[in-house]
Amino acid sequence: MQESINGVTAYRAIPVGDTFPGVMDGISEQGLETLAVAGRRAADESGLREALDGLGRACADVIGADAVAIRVADDDRMLGVHAVISRSEALAAELAGSRFSLAELATDEAPTERLPEAVRRAGRLIRASGMMLLPAGARSHALGSLEAYRRTRPFQPAEVAAARLAAAHLGLVLRAFGAGNGLRAGTIATGDRLTLAGDALAAGLDHGRGAEEVVRVAALAAGAEAALLWVIGDDGTLDLFATAGPPEPVAAAPSQAGMVPHDREPLRLEALTDGSRRTVATLGLGHPLLGVLQLVFGAGVSPSPGELDKLAAFSVRAAQALRAGERARKTSLELEQAQALLEVVGQAIAELSLAHTLKTAIIRVSELLGANRVAVYVRDGFRLRAATGRQLSDAELMVAERLLELAFGPGRVHGMVHVEDAQSDVRLATVREGVTEARIESALAVPLVAREELVGLLAAYLPRGRELTANESSLLTALANQLAVAAQNAQLHERTERLASEREEALAAEREAAKRLRALYEISRSFAQSLSLDATLDAVTSAAVELLEADAAVIRMQDGRGDQLVPRSTHVADPRLEGPLLPLLTQDQAVEKLPGRRLFRKGRPLVLDSQSAKRLGSSYELLVPFLEQGSTAVVVPIATPAELLATLTVVSLDPAHRIGEDAVETALFVAGQAALAIDNARLYQQQKDFADTMQRSLLPRGLPEVEGLEVGAVYESSAQVDVGGDVYDFLTLPDGKLAVVLGDASGHGVAASADMALAKFVFRSLVRLYPDPGDLLTQANEVALGELTSGAFVTMVCLTVDPSTGHTWAASAGHPPIRVLSADGTIAALAPGGLALGVEADQEYEQDDTTLTPGAALCLYTDGLIEVRRDGEQYGVDRLDAALAAGRELPAQQLAEHVVADARRFAGEPGDDYAVVVIRRVG
Repeated sequence: MQESINGVTAYRAIPVGDTFPGVMDGISEQGLETLAVAGRRAADESGLREALDGLGRACADVIGADAVAIRVADDDRMLGVHAVISRSEALAAELAGSRFSLAELATDEAPTERLPEAVRRAGRLIRASGMMLLPAGARSHALGSLEAYRRTRPFQPAEVAAARLAAAHLGLVLRAFGAGNGLRAGTIATGDRLTLAGDALAAGLDHGRGAEEVVRVAALAAGAEAALLWVIGDDGTLDLFATAGPPEPVAAAPSQAGMVPHDREPLRLEALTDGSRRTVATLGLGHPLLGVLQLVFGAGVSPSPGELDKLAAFSVRAAQALRAGERARKTSLELEQAQALLEVVGQAIAELSLAHTLKTAIIRVSELLGANRVAVYVRDGFRLRAATGRQLSDAELMVAERLLELAFGPGRVHGMVHVEDAQSDVRLATVREGVTEARIESALAVPLVAREELVGLLAAYLPRGRELTANESSLLTALANQLAVAAQNAQLHERTERLASEREEALAAEREAAKRLRALYEISRSFAQSLSLDATLDAVTSAAVELLEADAAVIRMQDGRGDQLVPRSTHVADPRLEGPLLPLLTQDQAVEKLPGRRLFRKGRPLVLDSQSAKRLGSSYELLVPFLEQGSTAVVVPIATPAELLATLTVVSLDPAHRIGEDAVETALFVAGQAALAIDNARLYQQQKDFADTMQRSLLPRGLPEVEGLEVGAVYESSAQVDVGGDVYDFLTLPDGKLAVVLGDASGHGVAASADMALAKFVFRSLVRLYPDPGDLLTQANEVALGELTSGAFVTMVCLTVDPSTGHTWAASAGHPPIRVLSADGTIAALAPGGLALGVEADQEYEQDDTTLTPGAALCLYTDGLIEVRRDGEQYGVDRLDAALAAGRELPAQQLAEHVVADARRFAGEPGDDYAVVVIRRVG
């Protein structure tokens, strides 16, 4: 039955077997013979997929279709694609992922107003002029369907008849293979079972199918009464590894019985000599030989030559499965070792106990390497001392110091050193006496380095010839990094406890100090993770006040000219003290008159009293009244080895909470940890400013002024340093219409920036020639195919607005739908379809239109807006619509800013760039 849907001629649901007069006109005898040959070949194929592919290709050739899809019904009465022949990869992907129910296959009595949505959607994708959907099978019991698509012209009656003939062949093929509503198959021959079993083993390689699975599947698929798997042991002999069924039929290993197959004869079939008339097939597994699989068949049962060929093919798949199982086992074991090692070390680091950390690490390293002698040395001045270890001696210490020179000496790459033969290696010639005395055969050493500082050395003394796997090397490197940080933090912790013990502080005070140190460690780690300079400075002042139990702190940094230190962050513990303290905290200081610079260059703090504050003047003089009443203040440098970044001034007003020596040490530690974070944050801010400047240089310098329209635009940069790929632009056309484009280039960085610039150039250069959005995107796609970087694409939406009537035309290349906001707050979508630019040639883009009434607005946006997340949940279109409705009375620019602010409230700092453009028609 023929009908026209949206200008497309479609033939749908014509039951095979009905009459159709005059349909043979236009189909050559050669075409009919092609279909007949395809039907015969399909009947001869051994697999359903091969049969369907051949039939589909023949049908496409005969009727001149751009695409042919064959669907087969499953147990749920759903029609899924089992074969597709298409000139378009995009259409093939669309069809392969589509399904519809058998109920949607119409009969004579069923309505024909619409094709199934999956078919219509595929037709829209290539702008098909003709489509066919034909059932395959009996009138009352369809087993599948055949559908065809053509772009250039509708299908003629003769071509429809040829397609019906192909559908009839398809029905016969599906019946021959036992398919129908679930692809039920009849009895499978032994050879086919072996093929399926081999495919099943290969499909399960990633799941590590093991020996037991191989023998079980082999026995069942081959119809054998028993299966035995022999593997080659360390001594080169074959050992029985796994069995299925009774193992008694074969008493001896194949090598002892002289039945090991070789390359020229990978499979051997022989009769057992026990008088039972049973036969045994011996298959070699793998090349080189991994093992032997034996299949024992019952009395009078012997595989045919064809089944022997299938057995040979099965042996290849079985060998692959065995190797995959062994790899999976080894990988699982390595992962378990890595997890256990890092979990233990992580727990030990959290406890800040150097002795516990090192003891645990040595035990795990010994287990990992199978070594009896493992030691950790810590640096003591310019020498090493053994922190802990097992079976150590002074001779080993001598060798360890030489290993440290090799791993961390001047001009050497800092990393792992492995001396495989300690007795003959020239690198240990200077300590040969120690090597001999300690009986060291092979040595392994990894330096412990934290924050560019050498902390110590991890050493292991191994048997000669012991090689390291890549997994072991990675684990030891990761462990060394963790141990270095743990040793550094633990040493600081132990020093704090030692000071507390020397001052005979109570046990409660010691616990409080440990608690405060752990808090300081966590805060310092947050410094290192911060990317915002202002957030980092605020964290430093807040941490200084909290950890030193002070009243106020201020950080001063150099201004843009470099001659003044200006306050950048202040923190006052009690808001009631802000009045008297803020005047002395917010004073600038001249860099050239900065007191304490000599101390700062040495990394020492400036501790203030009333006399020194009077003498130093400047903002310090304002502290004199407080210092005379017993208050304390200290100025700490925040510096890298190359420059002074800032000063941290901490003030404690309460004489009972003076800033003593321990507090000064804490302040110095805070400043030391903050210096790297501030330097990183400053560098990040500079890079981000550069990226933003580069990005914004490609955006319009201003908004267009068009009578009757309001235009607003907001670009929101992400927290990343790389340049994004979002771009928007406007152009007033000669006839007074406003042309707008919004695009998003894939990726980030320089390549995305170049693609973004190309998109803007294409819009500017083509929009006057092709004012219709659909035509503009068609031309832009051709440019993008030749100019975009390899593998890149651009999504884009273009629209033209007539300000006098509000009529709007839009086209889209894979871009999110435009939101249409009416004056009363209701939301609609303007969603023309089309592929992204740069994906496929010869694309035509559909055009959609709407009319803006006074007060209505359009919202264009890139996908970064709706994809921002909080706790894994996206902002989404629903929240966008709610924000638009809430701001429906705002001017265009304020409405765009309102939407961006709502997304920020939901997700915070965006992880990707996004742009929002709003166009409102005014009365």
